[in-house]
Amino acid sequence: MARLDVTEVFANIRLPGHLHTQESLRFASNFQFHSSDVLLVTYPKSGTTWMQEILTLIYSNGDLKPVKTLPNWARVPWLEHIYFQEQLQHIGHPRLFTTHLPQPVLAPALKKAKPKVIYATRNPKDVVVSYYHFQRMANFFPDPTSFEDFLHEFLAGTVHFGSWFEHVQGWLRCPEELGVFCITYEELHQDLKSCVEQLSAFLDHPVQPDQIDCIQEHCSFAVMKENDMVNGRLIPPGIMDFQKSQFMRKGTVGDWRNHFSPKQSMLFNEKYQQEMGDHSWPFRWDMA
Repeated sequence: MARLDVTEVFANIRLPGHLHTQESLRFASNFQFHSSDVLLVTYPKSGTTWMQEILTLIYSNGDLKPVKTLPNWARVPWLEHIYFQEQLQHIGHPRLFTTHLPQPVLAPALKKAKPKVIYATRNPKDVVVSYYHFQRMANFFPDPTSFEDFLHEFLAGTVHFGSWFEHVQGWLRCPEELGVFCITYEELHQDLKSCVEQLSAFLDHPVQPDQIDCIQEHCSFAVMKENDMVNGRLIPPGIMDFQKSQFMRKGTVGDWRNHFSPKQSMLFNEKYQQEMGDHSWPFRWDMA
């Protein structure tokens, strides 16, 4: 079911019809979680694949077989995707899930069961650059005419998956109520070992020093880029055009400086201050 030119609208956000239907989205919004479940939540291009790999290896106790033999979408499947109900029959416990959905859609279901929720986020300037290149190569998104136009759509919140600002604010306004553990892409870059230790503590799943070493090695960008279970190479070329960009492109912090003009950076910072300035978010981002 390609549906590459179809856009679904759900909860006032646009989503690619290739991966979503109204039925799959309703199923996700009414999903019955277990208290033992783990839900990874991200806005697109915020370190989702990286976190899926880390969580897999934490729960496999450093055993590489899952990350070498199963695609990441089978190990940590997406709640809202059309294949989710089928995948649900084949995953073990604890169940690891992924979602890009906004907090209001899932909050009622999460409050009932209180699974562990991990919210991974990233400097939005790097998000917009990564998202731009991803939309260039993923044929289930509209092809952006230019970075300038895509940036304006991003700031207006009209890109697929909606406003980055609303997404982040929604999930981080209620960390205690929903049991949300927040981690940033930049923290993963700066000290992956410490992040793994914090995650394992939050998940009540201890990891041994040799297992942490294994996770650090196999969750490096260089290793993941060569792993066909995560690098996008299992996806048919009609779905993703690797001539335009790579799924795992750079994996760096601060690449936005290679794309933003001084004027674009100033406009972005004004929008960021307008939307986020009144909140004491625990972010360590260089926006200058």
